[in-house]
Amino acid sequence: MIKEYLEKINRVIEVGRYKDDWASLAEYPAARWFGQSKFGIFIHWGPYSVPAFGSEWYPRNMYLEGSVEYDHHIKTYGPHKEFGYADLIPLFKGENFDPGRWVSLFREAGARYIMPVAEHHDGFQMYESEISEWNAARMGPCRNILGELKEAAEKEDMVLCTSSHRAENYFFFGGGRTFDSGLDFDGYREPYGYAAGIYSMPEHHQGTHNIYSPGPPSEHLEDWLVRTCEIIDRYQPSALYFDWWIQNMSFKPYLKKLAAYYYNRSVEWGKEVVLNYKYDAFARNTAIYDVERGQLEGINPRPWQTDTAIARNSWCYTEGNEFKSPGELITILIDVVSKNGNLLLNVGPRSDGTICAEEEHVLKEIGSWLRKNGEGIYGTEPWISFAEGPNRTGGGAFTEGSLPVYGPSDIRFTYSAPWLYAFVLKWPEDGKVSIRSLGLHSELMKGHVESVEILGEPAKVYFKREENAMKVIPSEPVRSGYPVCLKIRID
Repeated sequence: MIKEYLEKINRVIEVGRYKDDWASLAEYPAARWFGQSKFGIFIHWGPYSVPAFGSEWYPRNMYLEGSVEYDHHIKTYGPHKEFGYADLIPLFKGENFDPGRWVSLFREAGARYIMPVAEHHDGFQMYESEISEWNAARMGPCRNILGELKEAAEKEDMVLCTSSHRAENYFFFGGGRTFDSGLDFDGYREPYGYAAGIYSMPEHHQGTHNIYSPGPPSEHLEDWLVRTCEIIDRYQPSALYFDWWIQNMSFKPYLKKLAAYYYNRSVEWGKEVVLNYKYDAFARNTAIYDVERGQLEGINPRPWQTDTAIARNSWCYTEGNEFKSPGELITILIDVVSKNGNLLLNVGPRSDGTICAEEEHVLKEIGSWLRKNGEGIYGTEPWISFAEGPNRTGGGAFTEGSLPVYGPSDIRFTYSAPWLYAFVLKWPEDGKVSIRSLGLHSELMKGHVESVEILGEPAKVYFKREENAMKVIPSEPVRSGYPVCLKIRID
Protein backbone atom coordinates (compact mmCIF):
# COMPACT_ATOMS: atom_id res chain seq x y z
CA MET A 1 0.00 0.00 0.00
CA ILE A 2 2.88 2.40 0.75
CA LYS A 3 4.28 1.97 -2.76
CA GLU A 4 0.89 2.47 -4.38
CA TYR A 5 0.19 5.59 -2.32
CA LEU A 6 3.58 7.08 -3.19
CA GLU A 7 2.77 6.60 -6.87
CA LYS A 8 -0.58 8.30 -6.32
CA ILE A 9 1.12 11.25 -4.58
CA ASN A 10 3.50 11.68 -7.51
CA ARG A 11 0.65 11.56 -10.03
CA VAL A 12 -1.31 14.26 -8.19
CA ILE A 13 1.75 16.52 -8.08
CA GLU A 14 2.58 15.84 -11.74
CA VAL A 15 -0.80 17.04 -13.02
CA GLY A 16 -1.49 19.59 -10.27
CA ARG A 17 -0.90 23.33 -10.13
CA TYR A 18 1.61 23.14 -7.28
CA LYS A 19 4.92 21.30 -7.63
CA ASP A 20 7.21 19.95 -4.94
CA ASP A 21 9.60 22.88 -4.93
CA TRP A 22 9.65 25.95 -2.70
CA ALA A 23 9.13 28.47 -5.51
CA SER A 24 5.90 26.80 -6.59
CA LEU A 25 4.66 26.28 -3.03
CA ALA A 26 5.28 29.94 -2.20
CA GLU A 27 2.55 30.83 -4.71
CA TYR A 28 -0.11 29.22 -2.54
CA PRO A 29 -2.15 32.02 -0.89
CA ALA A 30 -2.52 32.41 2.86
CA ALA A 31 -5.99 31.04 3.62
CA ARG A 32 -8.42 33.89 4.26
CA TRP A 33 -10.51 31.87 6.73
CA PHE A 34 -7.44 31.32 8.90
CA GLY A 35 -6.51 34.98 9.11
CA GLN A 36 -10.07 35.88 10.09
CA SER A 37 -10.66 33.11 12.66
CA LYS A 38 -8.08 34.21 15.27
CA PHE A 39 -8.93 31.51 17.85
CA GLY A 40 -8.84 27.73 17.69
CA ILE A 41 -8.81 24.74 20.05
CA PHE A 42 -6.03 22.12 20.10
CA ILE A 43 -6.86 18.70 21.63
CA HIS A 44 -4.27 16.28 23.03
CA TRP A 45 -6.00 12.98 23.86
CA GLY A 46 -4.76 9.42 23.60
CA PRO A 47 -3.48 6.41 25.56
CA TYR A 48 -0.98 8.74 27.27
CA SER A 49 -4.03 10.24 29.03
CA VAL A 50 -4.54 7.01 30.98
CA PRO A 51 -1.65 7.39 33.47
CA ALA A 52 -2.59 11.08 33.90
CA PHE A 53 0.98 11.58 35.06
CA GLY A 54 3.80 13.84 33.90
CA SER A 55 2.70 14.90 30.45
CA GLU A 56 1.90 13.63 26.98
CA TRP A 57 5.56 12.59 26.85
CA TYR A 58 4.81 9.82 29.34
CA PRO A 59 5.35 7.16 26.62
CA ARG A 60 8.86 8.48 26.07
CA ASN A 61 9.80 9.20 29.65
CA MET A 62 8.50 5.93 31.11
CA TYR A 63 11.37 4.22 29.27
CA LEU A 64 14.03 6.59 30.60
CA GLU A 65 15.65 5.13 33.70
CA GLY A 66 15.85 7.67 36.50
CA SER A 67 12.81 9.67 35.39
CA VAL A 68 9.78 10.11 37.64
CA GLU A 69 7.65 8.53 34.91
CA TYR A 70 9.88 5.44 34.93
CA ASP A 71 9.42 5.00 38.68
CA HIS A 72 5.71 5.80 38.49
CA HIS A 73 5.17 3.20 35.80
CA ILE A 74 6.80 0.40 37.76
CA LYS A 75 4.91 1.31 40.94
CA THR A 76 1.57 1.59 39.15
CA TYR A 77 1.70 -1.03 36.39
CA GLY A 78 4.73 -3.20 37.08
CA PRO A 79 7.93 -3.87 35.11
CA HIS A 80 8.01 -2.52 31.58
CA LYS A 81 8.68 -5.95 30.10
CA GLU A 82 5.44 -7.21 31.57
CA PHE A 83 3.36 -4.04 31.03
CA GLY A 84 4.61 -1.74 28.29
CA TYR A 85 3.09 1.33 26.76
CA ALA A 86 1.00 -0.72 24.34
CA ASP A 87 -0.71 -2.33 27.33
CA LEU A 88 -2.22 1.06 28.22
CA ILE A 89 -4.27 1.05 25.02
CA PRO A 90 -7.01 -1.34 26.28
CA LEU A 91 -7.37 0.97 29.30
CA PHE A 92 -7.97 3.92 27.01
CA LYS A 93 -11.71 3.42 26.62
CA GLY A 94 -13.06 6.94 26.16
CA GLU A 95 -16.37 5.69 27.52
CA ASN A 96 -17.72 9.21 28.08
CA PHE A 97 -16.45 10.72 24.83
CA ASP A 98 -19.18 12.91 23.36
CA PRO A 99 -17.94 14.78 20.27
CA GLY A 100 -21.06 16.92 20.12
CA ARG A 101 -20.57 18.13 23.69
CA TRP A 102 -16.90 18.87 23.07
CA VAL A 103 -17.57 20.91 19.95
CA SER A 104 -20.50 22.74 21.58
CA LEU A 105 -18.20 23.75 24.45
CA PHE A 106 -15.48 24.92 22.06
CA ARG A 107 -17.99 26.96 20.12
CA GLU A 108 -19.25 28.48 23.38
CA ALA A 109 -15.63 29.41 24.10
CA GLY A 110 -15.60 31.47 20.90
CA ALA A 111 -13.26 29.19 18.93
CA ARG A 112 -13.66 29.12 15.16
CA TYR A 113 -11.64 25.97 14.44
CA ILE A 114 -10.66 22.78 16.26
CA MET A 115 -7.48 20.74 15.89
CA PRO A 116 -7.54 17.27 17.47
CA VAL A 117 -4.21 15.45 17.37
CA ALA A 118 -4.55 12.69 14.77
CA GLU A 119 -1.40 10.87 15.86
CA HIS A 120 1.06 11.79 18.56
CA HIS A 121 4.66 10.62 18.96
CA ASP A 122 3.35 7.40 20.54
CA GLY A 123 2.39 5.92 17.16
CA PHE A 124 -1.31 5.43 17.96
CA GLN A 125 -3.69 6.82 15.36
CA MET A 126 -6.81 8.53 16.65
CA TYR A 127 -8.64 7.83 13.39
CA GLU A 128 -9.72 4.98 11.16
CA SER A 129 -6.87 3.97 8.89
CA GLU A 130 -6.01 1.36 6.30
CA ILE A 131 -2.29 1.71 6.96
CA SER A 132 -2.16 0.41 10.52
CA GLU A 133 -4.34 -1.55 12.91
CA TRP A 134 -2.95 0.49 15.80
CA ASN A 135 -5.74 3.03 15.77
CA ALA A 136 -8.65 4.12 17.94
CA ALA A 137 -11.22 2.71 15.52
CA ARG A 138 -9.91 -0.82 16.14
CA MET A 139 -8.40 -0.61 19.63
CA GLY A 140 -9.07 1.23 22.89
CA PRO A 141 -12.34 3.13 22.47
CA CYS A 142 -12.97 1.43 19.09
CA ARG A 143 -14.26 4.71 17.67
CA ASN A 144 -13.09 6.89 14.82
CA ILE A 145 -12.28 9.91 17.01
CA LEU A 146 -11.14 12.25 14.25
CA GLY A 147 -14.03 11.25 12.01
CA GLU A 148 -16.62 11.82 14.73
CA LEU A 149 -15.14 15.22 15.60
CA LYS A 150 -15.22 16.18 11.93
CA GLU A 151 -18.93 15.34 11.76
CA ALA A 152 -19.65 17.25 14.99
CA ALA A 153 -17.64 20.28 13.83
CA GLU A 154 -19.51 20.46 10.55
CA LYS A 155 -22.84 20.45 12.40
CA GLU A 156 -21.67 23.44 14.47
CA ASP A 157 -20.21 25.24 11.44
CA MET A 158 -16.69 25.00 12.83
CA VAL A 159 -13.55 24.33 10.82
CA LEU A 160 -11.96 20.89 11.26
CA CYS A 161 -8.16 20.85 11.36
CA THR A 162 -5.77 18.22 12.68
CA SER A 163 -2.13 17.56 13.51
CA SER A 164 0.41 14.80 13.00
CA HIS A 165 3.33 14.25 15.36
CA ARG A 166 4.23 10.97 13.66
CA ALA A 167 7.72 12.11 12.67
CA GLU A 168 9.11 11.76 16.21
CA ASN A 169 7.85 8.20 16.58
CA TYR A 170 11.13 7.11 15.00
CA PHE A 171 13.11 7.76 18.17
CA PHE A 172 10.40 8.33 20.78
CA PHE A 173 10.75 4.96 22.51
CA GLY A 174 14.55 4.78 22.16
CA GLY A 175 15.09 4.77 25.93
CA GLY A 176 13.67 1.25 26.04
CA ARG A 177 16.81 0.00 24.33
CA THR A 178 18.94 0.76 27.38
CA PHE A 179 17.44 -1.86 29.72
CA ASP A 180 15.40 -5.06 29.62
CA SER A 181 12.14 -3.33 28.77
CA GLY A 182 10.70 -5.69 26.18
CA LEU A 183 11.70 -3.35 23.35
CA ASP A 184 14.49 -5.64 22.16
CA PHE A 185 13.05 -6.21 18.69
CA ASP A 186 15.02 -5.62 15.52
CA GLY A 187 13.88 -3.02 13.02
CA TYR A 188 10.31 -1.80 13.32
CA ARG A 189 7.36 -2.72 15.53
CA GLU A 190 4.13 -0.85 16.20
CA PRO A 191 3.35 1.29 18.05
CA TYR A 192 7.00 1.69 19.07
CA GLY A 193 8.34 2.44 15.60
CA TYR A 194 12.10 1.94 15.34
CA ALA A 195 12.78 2.94 18.97
CA ALA A 196 15.95 4.47 17.60
CA GLY A 197 18.50 5.35 20.24
CA ILE A 198 19.81 8.46 18.54
CA TYR A 199 18.64 10.54 21.51
CA SER A 200 19.30 8.88 24.83
CA MET A 201 17.47 11.73 26.56
CA PRO A 202 14.98 14.11 24.97
CA GLU A 203 16.61 17.47 24.41
CA HIS A 204 14.39 20.52 24.70
CA HIS A 205 13.18 21.07 21.15
CA GLN A 206 14.27 24.63 20.58
CA GLY A 207 16.29 26.45 17.96
CA THR A 208 18.15 24.50 15.30
CA HIS A 209 19.40 21.48 17.20
CA ASN A 210 19.00 18.13 15.48
CA ILE A 211 18.65 19.64 11.99
CA TYR A 212 21.81 17.89 10.84
CA SER A 213 21.68 14.98 13.26
CA PRO A 214 21.10 11.48 11.89
CA GLY A 215 17.71 11.32 10.27
CA PRO A 216 15.39 8.34 9.91
CA PRO A 217 15.60 5.83 7.05
CA SER A 218 13.57 6.27 3.87
CA GLU A 219 11.09 3.66 5.13
CA HIS A 220 10.07 5.92 8.03
CA LEU A 221 9.97 9.01 5.85
CA GLU A 222 7.78 7.32 3.25
CA ASP A 223 5.51 5.94 5.95
CA TRP A 224 5.20 9.44 7.44
CA LEU A 225 4.32 10.92 4.05
CA VAL A 226 1.72 8.27 3.22
CA ARG A 227 0.09 8.38 6.68
CA THR A 228 -0.24 12.14 6.42
CA CYS A 229 -1.68 11.99 2.91
CA GLU A 230 -4.19 9.39 4.08
CA ILE A 231 -5.39 11.89 6.71
CA ILE A 232 -5.71 14.50 3.97
CA ASP A 233 -7.74 12.24 1.71
CA ARG A 234 -9.98 10.70 4.36
CA TYR A 235 -10.77 13.79 6.45
CA GLN A 236 -10.01 16.81 4.23
CA PRO A 237 -8.78 18.96 7.15
CA SER A 238 -8.60 22.69 6.56
CA ALA A 239 -5.28 22.88 8.39
CA LEU A 240 -2.47 20.46 9.16
CA TYR A 241 -0.10 21.13 12.05
CA PHE A 242 3.32 19.49 12.46
CA ASP A 243 5.50 19.30 15.52
CA TRP A 244 9.15 20.22 15.64
CA TRP A 245 11.27 17.31 14.30
CA ILE A 246 10.21 17.73 10.66
CA GLN A 247 12.87 20.43 10.56
CA ASN A 248 15.46 17.64 10.32
CA MET A 249 17.06 17.94 6.89
CA SER A 250 16.08 14.38 5.95
CA PHE A 251 12.42 15.47 5.85
CA LYS A 252 12.86 18.35 3.37
CA PRO A 253 12.07 16.46 0.12
CA TYR A 254 9.08 14.81 1.78
CA LEU A 255 7.77 18.10 3.17
CA LYS A 256 7.74 19.53 -0.34
CA LYS A 257 5.82 16.53 -1.65
CA LEU A 258 3.37 16.68 1.25
CA ALA A 259 2.70 20.39 0.73
CA ALA A 260 2.28 20.01 -3.04
CA TYR A 261 -0.11 17.10 -2.57
CA TYR A 262 -2.16 18.93 0.08
CA TYR A 263 -2.33 22.17 -1.86
CA ASN A 264 -3.34 20.40 -5.08
CA ARG A 265 -6.00 18.43 -3.24
CA SER A 266 -7.36 21.69 -1.79
CA VAL A 267 -7.77 23.04 -5.32
CA GLU A 268 -9.82 19.94 -6.15
CA TRP A 269 -11.95 20.51 -3.03
CA GLY A 270 -12.41 24.20 -3.80
CA LYS A 271 -11.12 25.48 -0.44
CA GLU A 272 -7.96 27.06 0.94
CA VAL A 273 -5.94 25.11 3.49
CA VAL A 274 -3.14 25.80 5.94
CA LEU A 275 0.09 24.05 6.89
CA ASN A 276 1.43 24.98 10.35
CA TYR A 277 5.15 24.51 10.96
CA LYS A 278 7.79 25.42 13.54
CA TYR A 279 11.28 26.85 13.26
CA ASP A 280 12.56 26.58 9.66
CA ALA A 281 10.93 23.33 8.56
CA PHE A 282 9.25 25.02 5.58
CA ALA A 283 10.60 27.82 3.42
CA ARG A 284 9.27 31.26 4.28
CA ASN A 285 5.81 32.01 2.82
CA THR A 286 5.17 28.41 1.76
CA ALA A 287 3.21 27.65 4.96
CA ILE A 288 2.01 29.33 8.17
CA TYR A 289 4.55 29.84 10.94
CA ASP A 290 3.75 28.57 14.45
CA VAL A 291 5.41 29.47 17.75
CA GLU A 292 5.01 26.97 20.60
CA ARG A 293 4.30 28.51 24.01
CA GLY A 294 5.62 31.86 22.84
CA GLN A 295 4.99 34.78 20.50
CA LEU A 296 6.49 37.11 17.94
CA GLU A 297 7.86 40.44 19.07
CA GLY A 298 5.93 42.49 16.53
CA ILE A 299 3.54 42.49 13.59
CA ASN A 300 4.10 39.80 10.98
CA PRO A 301 2.83 40.65 7.48
CA ARG A 302 1.62 37.07 6.96
CA PRO A 303 -0.80 35.42 9.42
CA TRP A 304 0.91 33.23 12.01
CA GLN A 305 -0.08 31.19 15.05
CA THR A 306 0.96 30.56 18.61
CA ASP A 307 -0.02 27.31 20.26
CA THR A 308 -0.20 26.96 24.02
CA ALA A 309 -2.17 24.98 26.57
CA ILE A 310 -4.53 25.89 29.36
CA ALA A 311 -2.23 23.78 31.55
CA ARG A 312 1.23 25.16 32.18
CA ASN A 313 2.94 21.81 32.61
CA SER A 314 1.33 19.44 30.13
CA TRP A 315 -0.64 19.23 26.90
CA CYS A 316 -2.61 16.18 28.06
CA TYR A 317 -4.65 15.81 31.22
CA THR A 318 -2.67 14.93 34.33
CA GLU A 319 -3.81 14.88 37.93
CA GLY A 320 -1.19 17.51 38.76
CA ASN A 321 -1.98 20.05 36.06
CA GLU A 322 -1.51 23.71 36.90
CA PHE A 323 -3.96 25.84 34.94
CA LYS A 324 -3.63 29.34 33.54
CA SER A 325 -6.32 31.87 34.42
CA PRO A 326 -8.89 33.11 31.89
CA GLY A 327 -7.49 36.63 32.21
CA GLU A 328 -3.96 35.52 31.32
CA LEU A 329 -5.17 33.68 28.24
CA ILE A 330 -7.44 36.52 27.12
CA THR A 331 -4.46 38.86 27.32
CA ILE A 332 -2.34 36.45 25.29
CA LEU A 333 -5.12 36.24 22.68
CA ILE A 334 -5.28 40.04 22.36
CA ASP A 335 -1.52 40.44 22.14
CA VAL A 336 -1.22 37.72 19.50
CA VAL A 337 -4.09 39.05 17.38
CA SER A 338 -2.65 42.59 17.50
CA LYS A 339 0.44 41.18 15.74
CA ASN A 340 -1.60 39.40 13.02
CA GLY A 341 -1.56 36.04 14.79
CA ASN A 342 -3.97 33.33 15.89
CA LEU A 343 -4.17 31.63 19.27
CA LEU A 344 -4.45 27.82 19.22
CA LEU A 345 -5.38 26.90 22.79
CA ASN A 346 -4.99 23.30 23.92
CA VAL A 347 -7.44 21.25 25.99
CA GLY A 348 -6.47 17.88 27.47
CA PRO A 349 -9.50 15.66 28.19
CA ARG A 350 -9.36 12.86 30.74
CA SER A 351 -8.92 9.34 29.40
CA ASP A 352 -12.67 8.68 29.75
CA GLY A 353 -13.41 11.58 27.39
CA THR A 354 -14.58 14.19 29.89
CA ILE A 355 -13.14 17.69 30.10
CA CYS A 356 -12.20 18.73 33.63
CA ALA A 357 -14.03 21.53 35.42
CA GLU A 358 -10.97 23.81 35.49
CA GLU A 359 -10.56 23.80 31.71
CA GLU A 360 -14.30 24.08 31.13
CA HIS A 361 -14.37 27.16 33.38
CA VAL A 362 -11.52 28.79 31.45
CA LEU A 363 -13.19 28.11 28.10
CA LYS A 364 -16.54 29.52 29.20
CA GLU A 365 -14.94 32.66 30.63
CA ILE A 366 -13.06 33.29 27.40
CA GLY A 367 -16.29 32.75 25.48
CA SER A 368 -18.18 35.18 27.70
CA TRP A 369 -15.50 37.83 27.13
CA LEU A 370 -15.48 37.23 23.36
CA ARG A 371 -19.23 37.63 23.11
CA LYS A 372 -18.71 41.20 24.34
CA ASN A 373 -15.41 41.96 22.68
CA GLY A 374 -15.11 39.60 19.72
CA GLU A 375 -15.83 42.41 17.28
CA GLY A 376 -12.31 43.67 17.99
CA ILE A 377 -10.81 40.21 17.49
CA TYR A 378 -12.43 38.27 14.64
CA GLY A 379 -11.74 39.41 11.11
CA THR A 380 -9.49 42.27 12.20
CA GLU A 381 -6.06 43.18 10.93
CA PRO A 382 -3.08 44.87 12.53
CA TRP A 383 -3.06 48.64 12.90
CA ILE A 384 -0.02 50.82 12.17
CA SER A 385 1.29 49.93 15.62
CA PHE A 386 0.25 46.88 17.59
CA ALA A 387 0.88 48.35 21.03
CA GLU A 388 1.72 51.17 23.35
CA GLY A 389 2.85 51.03 26.94
CA PRO A 390 5.97 49.88 28.76
CA ASN A 391 5.36 46.13 28.81
CA ARG A 392 5.95 43.90 25.78
CA THR A 393 6.37 40.17 25.29
CA GLY A 394 9.67 38.79 24.07
CA GLY A 395 9.86 36.78 20.88
CA GLY A 396 10.52 33.08 20.49
CA ALA A 397 9.23 29.68 21.55
CA PHE A 398 8.85 28.68 25.19
CA THR A 399 8.93 32.26 26.47
CA GLU A 400 5.42 32.52 27.90
CA GLY A 401 6.67 31.85 31.42
CA SER A 402 8.14 35.35 31.46
CA LEU A 403 4.99 37.28 30.53
CA PRO A 404 4.97 40.83 31.95
CA VAL A 405 2.51 42.21 34.48
CA TYR A 406 0.42 44.65 32.49
CA GLY A 407 -0.80 48.02 33.73
CA PRO A 408 -3.40 50.61 32.58
CA SER A 409 -0.97 52.17 30.10
CA ASP A 410 -0.51 48.89 28.24
CA ILE A 411 -2.77 48.98 25.19
CA ARG A 412 -3.07 46.69 22.15
CA PHE A 413 -4.60 47.70 18.82
CA THR A 414 -6.53 45.92 16.07
CA TYR A 415 -8.25 47.45 13.07
CA SER A 416 -11.23 46.92 10.77
CA ALA A 417 -12.02 50.03 8.71
CA PRO A 418 -13.18 52.49 9.87
CA TRP A 419 -12.85 51.12 13.40
CA LEU A 420 -9.76 51.11 15.55
CA TYR A 421 -10.01 48.80 18.58
CA ALA A 422 -7.88 49.72 21.58
CA PHE A 423 -7.69 47.02 24.24
CA VAL A 424 -6.76 48.40 27.65
CA LEU A 425 -5.12 45.34 29.20
CA LYS A 426 -5.77 46.47 32.77
CA TRP A 427 -8.57 48.96 33.26
CA PRO A 428 -7.51 51.84 35.55
CA GLU A 429 -9.28 52.18 38.88
CA ASP A 430 -10.17 55.82 38.21
CA GLY A 431 -11.53 54.92 34.76
CA LYS A 432 -9.35 57.49 32.98
CA VAL A 433 -7.49 56.18 29.93
CA SER A 434 -4.77 58.01 28.03
CA ILE A 435 -3.87 56.83 24.49
CA ARG A 436 -0.65 58.48 23.34
CA SER A 437 -0.88 56.98 19.84
CA LEU A 438 -3.97 59.11 19.17
CA GLY A 439 -2.61 62.43 20.38
CA LEU A 440 -2.77 65.40 18.03
CA HIS A 441 1.01 65.32 17.55
CA SER A 442 1.23 61.57 17.06
CA GLU A 443 2.82 60.40 13.81
CA LEU A 444 0.60 57.33 13.85
CA MET A 445 -2.78 58.97 13.35
CA LYS A 446 -3.51 62.28 11.62
CA GLY A 447 -7.18 61.55 10.94
CA HIS A 448 -10.32 62.56 12.79
CA VAL A 449 -11.73 60.61 15.73
CA GLU A 450 -15.48 60.58 15.21
CA SER A 451 -16.61 58.55 18.24
CA VAL A 452 -15.50 56.29 21.08
CA GLU A 453 -17.49 53.60 22.86
CA ILE A 454 -16.75 50.66 25.14
CA LEU A 455 -17.69 47.26 23.76
CA GLY A 456 -20.26 45.49 25.91
CA GLU A 457 -20.71 48.43 28.28
CA PRO A 458 -23.67 50.86 28.49
CA ALA A 459 -21.54 53.79 29.66
CA LYS A 460 -21.15 56.75 27.35
CA VAL A 461 -17.59 57.83 26.67
CA TYR A 462 -16.20 61.34 26.75
CA PHE A 463 -12.97 61.83 24.81
CA LYS A 464 -10.66 64.69 23.96
CA ARG A 465 -7.60 64.69 21.73
CA GLU A 466 -4.83 66.71 23.30
CA GLU A 467 -1.34 67.32 21.98
CA ASN A 468 0.30 64.24 23.50
CA ALA A 469 -2.61 61.85 23.98
CA MET A 470 -6.31 61.24 23.60
CA LYS A 471 -8.03 61.22 26.97
CA VAL A 472 -10.97 58.86 27.47
CA ILE A 473 -13.39 58.99 30.43
CA PRO A 474 -16.55 56.83 30.74
CA SER A 475 -19.75 58.37 32.10
CA GLU A 476 -20.00 55.68 34.76
CA PRO A 477 -17.60 53.19 36.35
CA VAL A 478 -16.49 50.15 34.33
CA ARG A 479 -15.85 47.10 36.50
CA SER A 480 -13.85 44.40 34.78
CA GLY A 481 -11.10 42.05 35.83
CA TYR A 482 -10.37 41.40 32.16
CA PRO A 483 -9.11 43.69 29.37
CA VAL A 484 -11.58 46.32 28.15
CA CYS A 485 -11.99 47.27 24.49
CA LEU A 486 -12.51 50.83 23.23
CA LYS A 487 -14.16 50.99 19.80
CA ILE A 488 -12.92 54.12 18.03
CA ARG A 489 -14.27 55.41 14.72
CA ILE A 490 -11.65 57.11 12.61
CA ASP A 491 -12.59 59.20 9.57
